[in-house]
Amino acid sequence: MPLPKDALLLRIFVGETAKVGHSPIYEALVMKAREMHLAGATVLRGPLGYGHSSRIHTAKILRLSEDLPVVVEIVDSEERISAFLPHVEEMMEGHGLVTLEKVQVLQYGPIQHSRGG
Repeated sequence: MPLPKDALLLRIFVGETAKVGHSPIYEALVMKAREMHLAGATVLRGPLGYGHSSRIHTAKILRLSEDLPVVVEIVDSEERISAFLPHVEEMMEGHGLVTLEKVQVLQYGPIQHSRGG
C-alpha cells in the first residue's frame, strides 16, 4: 500500500537496555509495527546523549555506557500511526520520549532505473 504524501513520523527515544518483558523495547516496537503492517521502522543507535536524568550516555572507550540512546522511527499515515500509539504507550511504561511530526513523503520504495541500450 502506498504511503500518502502527507504522513506522520513517530519517533521514540529510549535507552537500549529498557525492556518490555524479556525483549528490548526497541525490538518489541519494531516487531509490533511489522505485525500491524506499518510501512516500516528503523532503529538508530546513538553514540552520545542524555535524557530526563541529565546523565550522559556515551560510547567513548573511557566511559563505556551500557545504556546508549536508541531512536525508533516509523512513518505511516495518521490513521495507522494513531492505531499504533496505544501499543507504544503500553510498552513504554514511563520510559523515554515519544514525539510525532507531520512529514511529507517524497519517495517510498525502490527507485526504478531504466536500462538503456
